[in-house]
Amino acid sequence: MASASEIDMETLRSSAAEACGLLKVLGNPDRLLLLCQMTQGEYCVGDLATLTGITQPTLSQQLTVLRHNGMVSTRREGKQVYYGIASPEAMEVMQVLYKLYCQAPQAAEHVS
Repeated sequence: MASASEIDMETLRSSAAEACGLLKVLGNPDRLLLLCQMTQGEYCVGDLATLTGITQPTLSQQLTVLRHNGMVSTRREGKQVYYGIASPEAMEVMQVLYKLYCQAPQAAEHVS
């Protein structure tokens, strides 16, 4: 019979593997740009291309990776496909990254 610490270690290993998978997907500048933009809401492919400067086929390739890893979901409206962040974990991480790296820098306070 496994002790409580062994069960916790197995849970921790599983969680660490899951976190590594998330970080591996995030470890691409184009995917980070896309997710960073999507922290602000849903966007169609054309808008994502314009806003991020990522061109086809790279855009399609990176959106496919994000979709296959459960990071984004799609919604079709007519001929447009909209992408949004589907993973609560990815959203949490992206909100921290957005706060640290994407927001406009605050005006520095002048010290006398």
